[in-house]
Amino acid sequence: MSGRKETVLDLAKFVDKGVQVKLTGGRQVTGTLKGYDQLLNLVLDGAIEFLTDPDDPLKIIDQTRSLGLIICRGTAVMLVSPTDGTDEIANPFLQPDGA
Repeated sequence: MSGRKETVLDLAKFVDKGVQVKLTGGRQVTGTLKGYDQLLNLVLDGAIEFLTDPDDPLKIIDQTRSLGLIICRGTAVMLVSPTDGTDEIANPFLQPDGA
């Protein structure tokens, strides 16, 4: 085994492509991945944050705010996924009202 450290994720294929990043604390941003390092620090350009409900910080609402060029600290990154090829679906585990 070599002494070189490698990350579990291979983010090279996502550089200059749209990604969605979920951060600790419930924050969620999308943007174009411009760079990263072995600690999973991410540089996103044209970043947009999806705002959360003030009453429920884990619930995303329809409002967004533009952040521009940002750095996401690796210790706060929970999930990185491409924006291309993904669609949002309804939660199949929610019970219909009145059930």
